[in-house]
Amino acid sequence: MTSTSAAALALQDHAALWSLGEIPATEVVSSACDALVAGLDSPALRMLAACTRTEAYYDVPDLLPPALDELGLTFCPAGSVAGQEAAARALAARMLAGELTPRELVFRIHQRFGHGLPLVEALANLDDEYDILDYGDRTSAQVDADVVAEALRLTRHPRGTPQRTVH
Repeated sequence: MTSTSAAALALQDHAALWSLGEIPATEVVSSACDALVAGLDSPALRMLAACTRTEAYYDVPDLLPPALDELGLTFCPAGSVAGQEAAARALAARMLAGELTPRELVFRIHQRFGHGLPLVEALANLDDEYDILDYGDRTSAQVDADVVAEALRLTRHPRGTPQRTVH
């Protein structure tokens, strides 16, 4: 994967996590800056990257959708199934990158989606498994391995790549 593709996926993941309330708007702005440094460019992306910490809270909702659109990426509304699935994949990618533990991943997934999002039902069930470790015959390491396997499955599903770059 090229650096611009990685930056585009990171921006799209940040958008999904922001729309779900997992990260603040300032992280979206930082991701936009990273995308510019990686070689992605568009008028709306430049405006998004130029936001100050104070402006981010107010301006990201208006600037993010056109920035993604100009890059050929998809912005999924927070309440949509596609948006929830995109955020779940982004959380799984964060766990695989070492930013979350397997236990933290399944807790967040279970807390956000319960057992109502089919794509992550297995992760919600694994959160339940952690809760009953003292009463069963599985170890924490075994459940961790199952979480990692499920996160890998989620992140292997296409998350979208930029179709065009505007310079």
